[in-house]
Amino acid sequence: MSITTFIKSLHLHHLQSTTSFPDKELAREFIDGFFEFLFMPEKQKKLSEYEMSKEFISYKSHLSTLIYDVVADGDRTQEIADHFFDEVANIYDALQRDAAEVLKFDPAAESLEEVLMAYPGFYATAVYRFSHQLWKQGVKILPRVFAEYAHSKTGIDIHPGAEIGEYFFIDHGTGIVIGETTLIGDRVKIYQGVTLGALSVNKVEAKIKRHPTIEDNVIIYSGATILGGDTVIGHDSVIGGNVWLTNSVLPNSIVYHKSEISIRDKNPLPDVLNFVI
Repeated sequence: MSITTFIKSLHLHHLQSTTSFPDKELAREFIDGFFEFLFMPEKQKKLSEYEMSKEFISYKSHLSTLIYDVVADGDRTQEIADHFFDEVANIYDALQRDAAEVLKFDPAAESLEEVLMAYPGFYATAVYRFSHQLWKQGVKILPRVFAEYAHSKTGIDIHPGAEIGEYFFIDHGTGIVIGETTLIGDRVKIYQGVTLGALSVNKVEAKIKRHPTIEDNVIIYSGATILGGDTVIGHDSVIGGNVWLTNSVLPNSIVYHKSEISIRDKNPLPDVLNFVI
């Protein structure tokens, strides 16, 4: 195919597209700016209540622009933005409880401010809670843009459709994946490399529950993989590192991966270990 023919084909495809996309750069600016507005006040620039109110309204206007890009309806945009900002106080309180849980259980955390400013797990949780609110209100593409931005910054991939309870604690976080239909209860702790995923399903089954349910007070250690919509991890259970689960676990269980490690004197090395890469 010649370049001219390809450009004509691409142009036609763009003309026929019916999908509206938000501006990704504006979306990133909103999520970072709003996060900082809520959790990272500048020490040298203390805003008055009036100035904070004006800034809050400016973020509402910013989000409205992004929503309109997706829904292309002024009245619906206003309704969605109004409801989202009506819920911001509740989301903020939930995130403060998340941060307090991190401070309570992570020996490395020395202050709440450290958690708010420096913990990627808290940032990813905050973006998730903002995104989930929009997802519940029927806005789909924009929350995914927010979530993927957080994923790119933290290595933590939380689908905005997941349901996550209060006092949520992500430690380290890199490599965590939480799928769309995951249900997570209260006071759940998840470490790096955990996957809460789906077993292979047909596209026609995309609307069924495909991801696991994690009940209250569960700890999931690094590298664990838990798959399937019928898989339920019972409350107060501990899932050890590198465990692979596709079956449910009763409450108050301890599940661990048993490995065997051998240690021997390296001298003399057998010939089979003499190799060069």
